[in-house]
Parts: sequence; structure tokens; C-alpha cells
Amino acid sequence: MAINIVLFEPEIPPNTGNIARSCAATGSRLHLIKPLGFSIDDKQLKRAGLDYWDLLEIHVYENLNDFFDKHPHGRFYFATTKAKKYYTDMQFEDEDFIVFGKETAGLPPEVLANNMETCIKIPMLPIDKARSLNLSNSVNIVLFEALRQLGFENLV
Repeated sequence: MAINIVLFEPEIPPNTGNIARSCAATGSRLHLIKPLGFSIDDKQLKRAGLDYWDLLEIHVYENLNDFFDKHPHGRFYFATTKAKKYYTDMQFEDEDFIVFGKETAGLPPEVLANNMETCIKIPMLPIDKARSLNLSNSVNIVLFEALRQLGFENLV
């Protein structure tokens, strides 16, 4: 049983490293869509992931089309502050993909427009200064809700 965490064009090595560590510790898969804002060998990325890298199943894609072409039958959820539904409104299933956008710009508008029914958000104050949460924090919030719904299977 596994959840798939997808990062679209991640920019900040420590965020991706922290997310990699969470994926490794929960048996979740990490999918990275290029271009990346860092090298996979980046020292900050490795430091944030600590010694969990050998536990991680990681996949890298050339672009968004490459990702979708390789997962034609996947169930996808798209995390965005522009969603109408909360992440807790969804019924997550084994092998679902939860897609997060780049730190500075989120997901492409056309992706959101074509998938509004499966766009999800984390509730926040409705003020301009509270634009979004840190990417690694957002991933963990949604990932652990999905795992909770799946009964934390294989986790102790």
C-alpha cells in the first residue's frame, strides 16, 4: 500500500529533502517533475533527507506530459490554495497521486482548470499575507490524512 507524492518543478532543496524523508519513513513514493531547482546530488537536499535515501522509491520525469503519459490510469489530486474543496473532503485510496506545485508559483493554471473536481486545499486565514504554507509542511499534512484514511497500513 502506498501513496504517491508528486512535486512539480520543486525549487528548494531542503523542502524536497524533508519530503523525501517523510516519503521514506511512510513507504510513500516520491515523483519529481523537471526542471528541478537543484541537482539530485545537492548537499542541502541530501542533508535534509538524512540517511533515509536508501528507503526511498523516487522517480524523475522530464516534464508534466512525461509524468501523465507514464501514469495514464492514476487517480490524481492537485494541492492548491485556489481549490474549493478541502483535503479532508476527499476519500483517498491506495496508489493515489497527490500533486504539489513549485514553491513560488504552484501548479500551472491549465492543470488546475482541467482538474477542479480533484483540486484540494488546506484551510488558512483568508488574508493576502497568508498566501500558502511551506511545501514540506503541506505535503505532510495531506500525506498523513491520506495514510490515516488508509488505516496507517504497514505503519507502526
